[in-house]
Amino acid sequence: MTEYGRGPGSEPWHPDDPLYGDGGWGGQQAAQQAQQSYGGQPQYHPQQPQQQYGDWGTGEQHGYGDQSYPQYDEYGQQYAPQQPQQPQHQQHQAPHQHQQPQYDQNGWPTGSYPQDPYAGGPQDPYAQQPAPYGGEQSDYYGAPEAYPPPEPPGRRRPEPEREPEPGTDWDPGPDQGEHAFFAGGDDEDGRDGEPDERRGRGERRGGGDRRGGGKEKKRRSGLACLVVVAVFGGGLAGVSYFGYQFYQDRFGSAPDFAGSGNGEQVTVTIPKGSGGYAIGQVLKKMGVVKSVDAFVAAQAANPDGKNIQDGVYTLQKEMSAASAVELMLSPKSRDNLIIAEGKRNAAVYELIDARLEVEKGTTAKVAETRWKTLGLPDWAVNHPNVKDPLEGFLFPSSYAVAKGQKPEDVLRQMVARATEKYESLDFETKAKSLGLEGPWELVTVASLVQAEGKTHDDFRKMSEVIYNRLKPTNTETNQKLQFDSTFNYLLGQSEIDISESEINSNPDPYNTYTNKGLPPGPIGNPGDDALQAALKPTRDGWMYFVATDGMDKTEFAKTIAEHQRLVDKFNASRGN
Repeated sequence: MTEYGRGPGSEPWHPDDPLYGDGGWGGQQAAQQAQQSYGGQPQYHPQQPQQQYGDWGTGEQHGYGDQSYPQYDEYGQQYAPQQPQQPQHQQHQAPHQHQQPQYDQNGWPTGSYPQDPYAGGPQDPYAQQPAPYGGEQSDYYGAPEAYPPPEPPGRRRPEPEREPEPGTDWDPGPDQGEHAFFAGGDDEDGRDGEPDERRGRGERRGGGDRRGGGKEKKRRSGLACLVVVAVFGGGLAGVSYFGYQFYQDRFGSAPDFAGSGNGEQVTVTIPKGSGGYAIGQVLKKMGVVKSVDAFVAAQAANPDGKNIQDGVYTLQKEMSAASAVELMLSPKSRDNLIIAEGKRNAAVYELIDARLEVEKGTTAKVAETRWKTLGLPDWAVNHPNVKDPLEGFLFPSSYAVAKGQKPEDVLRQMVARATEKYESLDFETKAKSLGLEGPWELVTVASLVQAEGKTHDDFRKMSEVIYNRLKPTNTETNQKLQFDSTFNYLLGQSEIDISESEINSNPDPYNTYTNKGLPPGPIGNPGDDALQAALKPTRDGWMYFVATDGMDKTEFAKTIAEHQRLVDKFNASRGN
């Protein structure tokens, strides 16, 4: 370190250095001689003889022509110049005599040095001698940005107190290390008794200015509190709500009404093909049930729940799901037009007229004149001797029919339902495997099964009887079906006691007593069981059947002899 610090600096030039003793430019050598010691210790260096050039060694400067000029120290004080001496060109080899400086008890120099004629005064031990040519030697401690020179402890002045920062209304904000929420001045009432050293930095800095704005700070802190409470409260409410929904969805029971309704009736239409969820959505929309899940659960809990069909239902609002399911399974709720299995078209037309509240015969006339526009498949048209082209295509089911609808719309809906059913059973492919010419004949067979069979258990046996009698090898009836149902259809009746003379005298194509093979077309509208039986007849060799009780009981026979015994049994039941 140099004199800027307190430690010893670098070693001075050695006398053997060729530049030793050279004052250089600006009197640097003279300035070095003014410094008596390094680190407070005296320095002794023998002087080598050197040539004096003018008065360089004295630190003085003579003007040109030996004209003297007034001399000034670096503080602007004029002092008397020394008398000029004759230049001596001889060498002086007297060693410099340095006096020891005095030290205090702590090892610091007291500042007592021999009088230096070139010094600025005892009060400034760091003063420099004036430079030659009137040049000012640079003051390394005089720059505005320089640090003051070090001083011994005994001569140090106390550091001036820093002026307090002027109070302003500017709030440093959270980016200056102080959050507005925690700044001082908003809780002075509860902290008046605290010592200053325990108060926040904002209080120590702000002082009176912050007290002056205390109310504003309190309002701002209160608003921050409200915001925090609102955020946390809203978050807690959201978590609670979604948690409750999560629990209800997985563990809680679905919302449901209680009781069988509030007495207000409502008509509900269930579309075709609707499942449990679809039905529940319709009921919830109409105000019948409270939730879809409740209805689905109630439908699953009811053993007959899957039997709910499409159609129009008359229900009540605000029903429990279980009550709604039970009522929809009851005929009391059905407001649909129900077409029974095996019903002929003539009867269906009358039912449609009654439901639409139109003049009797209106629907039959529409069917007769517009049957080609009602959606029949291509294989169901252009068959000769057919009495009604729509027979067999008004599929037995439940239909939403109400006043205001057009008859053709209702018929079109029924034809579409039948066509869809026949396509789903692949009638076109399976008809040929059964020895039939096409799906039209298959529908006709199914209508005969539906008309002659009395119970569902009879349908497959009846189907086998038809196929066996249609075989070319049939010598029992010679390919004649001999069904009373076809003759009754011809006459538009349903009679059991038909005389042989009446039957044998009527050559109509629908009379299967006088004509071989199938009638020109279906004689009614078969249902699901009859259709399945027409596709899968038994293989037991049944050829004959007789309704032995005349109503519900049908018995089958394989030979003519067995058939005759059944006829006798029938006559006995009739008292003949």
